[in-house]
Amino acid sequence: MKNVKIHFSLLFVLVHICHAQADFAPYFFDNGPYSRNGNLALFSLSEDTAVGTHIYSLNGTDPEGQEVSYGLDFEPGSKEYFWVDPKSGNITLVEKLDREKEDSIEVLVSITDGRSKVVERVTIFVMDANDERPEFQNMPAIVDVLETTVFGSSIYKVEAVDRDTGSGGSVTYYLQNSQSGLFTIDRHSGVLRIKPGEKLDYETSKTHFVTVIAKDGGGNFNGREQFLSSTATLTINVIDAQDTPPSFIGTPYFGYIHEISLPGSVIFTVLAKDGDVGNPNPISYSFDGGDDGVFRINETSGSITLLSHPMYLKREIFNIVVKATEVGPDSSPMDYGFTTVVIRVVDLNNNPPTFYGEKGPQNMFELTMYEHPPEGEILRGLKITVNDSDQGANAKFSLRLIGPGRMLRVIPESVLNEAQVTILVEDSTAMDYEKHHFLTYKLLAVEIDTPERFSATADIIIHLLDTNDNAPKFSSDYYVARIPENSPGGSNVVSVTATDPDSGFWGEVNYSIYGSGADMFLIQPTSGIIYTQPWASLDAEVRAKYNFYVKAEDTEGKYSLAEIFVTVLDLNDHPPEFNENFLEKTMVLGAPVKIEAVDDDAEEPNNVIEYSIMKADPDNIFDINADTGEIVLKSYIKSMDIVQNITKQKDCTWSVVVQARDRGQPSFSTTAVIKIDITEANKLKGGPWASFIMQSRDNPLQILGMLAGAISVMVIVTVIISTGMFLRNKKANRILPNRRIKKKHRQQQNWNFKSPFKKPENPEEKFHVAEEPGPEVVVENVNYNNNISNVVRHWSPPPPPCAPSLPPPPPSYIPGNRQWVVPTVSAAVAAKPKKKPQMNRRDTVDRALVSELKMRLEQMRVQNQY
Repeated sequence: MKNVKIHFSLLFVLVHICHAQADFAPYFFDNGPYSRNGNLALFSLSEDTAVGTHIYSLNGTDPEGQEVSYGLDFEPGSKEYFWVDPKSGNITLVEKLDREKEDSIEVLVSITDGRSKVVERVTIFVMDANDERPEFQNMPAIVDVLETTVFGSSIYKVEAVDRDTGSGGSVTYYLQNSQSGLFTIDRHSGVLRIKPGEKLDYETSKTHFVTVIAKDGGGNFNGREQFLSSTATLTINVIDAQDTPPSFIGTPYFGYIHEISLPGSVIFTVLAKDGDVGNPNPISYSFDGGDDGVFRINETSGSITLLSHPMYLKREIFNIVVKATEVGPDSSPMDYGFTTVVIRVVDLNNNPPTFYGEKGPQNMFELTMYEHPPEGEILRGLKITVNDSDQGANAKFSLRLIGPGRMLRVIPESVLNEAQVTILVEDSTAMDYEKHHFLTYKLLAVEIDTPERFSATADIIIHLLDTNDNAPKFSSDYYVARIPENSPGGSNVVSVTATDPDSGFWGEVNYSIYGSGADMFLIQPTSGIIYTQPWASLDAEVRAKYNFYVKAEDTEGKYSLAEIFVTVLDLNDHPPEFNENFLEKTMVLGAPVKIEAVDDDAEEPNNVIEYSIMKADPDNIFDINADTGEIVLKSYIKSMDIVQNITKQKDCTWSVVVQARDRGQPSFSTTAVIKIDITEANKLKGGPWASFIMQSRDNPLQILGMLAGAISVMVIVTVIISTGMFLRNKKANRILPNRRIKKKHRQQQNWNFKSPFKKPENPEEKFHVAEEPGPEVVVENVNYNNNISNVVRHWSPPPPPCAPSLPPPPPSYIPGNRQWVVPTVSAAVAAKPKKKPQMNRRDTVDRALVSELKMRLEQMRVQNQY
């Protein structure tokens, strides 16, 4: 049993050793030519693949399952285009491919498991992409072509090569701007020909530049189809041929024979050249008619000379036909051409234009006339004639006037030989004596068609006489003046000036004024000084502004107007004034009392009033608004108890001296004594209505507005109720046109309205009655411009006391007792009248007596204080 265990152990060791000795090598998977992983067998790659692209993955395995790694090697000296990741086997392109330089790449790929390594040689094929432009093999080039070459003949064969394969390597030829050229090219062969119907002409164009385009057939590049092209220029020089006749240079030809020309003098020279300028032939000249035997031409130079004296010539114009003939190398005549030379016999221009007057040649003409003659009038005082003694074109000249503006015009403007000169007025307004006492013009005559352009001038001086053609004109359309009020009569206000540019007595100006505001003023007729009437007293408070017109007139009645604006400046000559110097006011606690003074001055600040309290007894109980004159109690006085603590009087009455001062310079002031009776609102009978009326007694418009609003509301309510009842009855078919519905009146609750017209029965509201004469009250006024030391206020004696007039009758109805009827078609809403209340005359008289007694006591107290 022990031996069996030993043999088993030996067997296990032997098996393990045999297994270690049998190690198999790794190998690649062969996945075919279209696979992207394996051993790179038959793998192809486009040349436009971008560098950095993952192009393939090596893939293999080890039979024992060992981890494998991959390798990639190149032949020594070869460019390494690829790189492999040893672990993953991913192959990356690291260099740019170019099929035209290298169309296949030999690569050694390897796989190893660490013990065994397998190496295989593979070939990677580089596939073509359309990345090459066609290249011209024989361009640019210069060729010479005879101008007589017929159309369709081959001129040149263009060759271009594209190194790409397939359609990208095919080349097609085109001409740039082929529609407008003389040439055409075969698209496939590149043969350049002259277009059918076209021919070359050396005289028109000696050189042609033809741009040829070579374009490939297109192919794939970077995933899209691409077409590439190249251009090159072919220069075609046209070789001249003897196919053009001679041509004359500088035609048409005109020559002149002057009266001083001599026989043998050169009249004109013609010049001709061979039309084939590339290889020109000499030219021979001759006459072909029209010379009449009086001219000769040099065969070589082409000069035409005169054979006889001009006086013997029978014609003024000669049309000579000249022939130019090419002379060949063998002196034989070849092509020829003709032209016409026009030779005119002309007069010698040796006489300039000349101006003549009544006594012969004259260079100055003078005329005296009135200004502003009618337009179109002829200046008959100027008798001018102009003459040129030459003949034909030498005697043709123009006339024009040179001078200020376009006042005059000359007729005629063009003259042949001789003419009478007429000068017309064209701008009458500009012929103004005030601007020009005299006018100086130059009459210019200049030859038109002669090279010498002889000329002549004559001076024309026109003396203008003045007429009364201007009205006086003011220096301004209006004048603004200011004068203080209370200025004495005869004070100067403003000086106006008008000028008349006319001369002599026509320029004298007289002034006058008129208008609704001119009554207070006068004007000096010659100087234009405006002053106030001797009796005039200007007052800004009466009238502050005057407006009138001033007239400037010359001796013949021509005139102009200007407007005068006079402002009377306000002076502070009125002090403020109260309506009365002694006033009685009732102040409801918490409400202001307003006083008002009036300043009759016209302008600010003279009529702006400031109010102040000069004295009050007791003091320090009232404040006053300096602008409005409202008197209020001090803010700490909240109730009547505080008022009664201040004064010992039971009736709570104060006398306050109020000053009204204006803001003028110098400043004036005046004072008034205000008697203020203070009371509480709840003591006024009538409730809120009475309080409102007492507070608004200085503003009656506010009371009337309140009453009008209340009445309007009542009327609207009445109309609405009546309309509603009418519509309700009509809908119920209870209304008949001629039937009156009577219904028993329903007892309604009385409406208790307190009439605002009813006098309150509070004894504090007293009647104001006229008073009997009392003692004078002297109040010192320290602010009345310091020119009046005392102001004596005289109280007019009051009439005997009497009761005031009866109050107005109450309304004809009492709201509380109004009786209503049911409205119908013929019915109307009516109120039941009420009897007028009876007046108690005894109460009225008692109140008047009490008021009179209190007023007299107050006057005596004020007199004792001051």
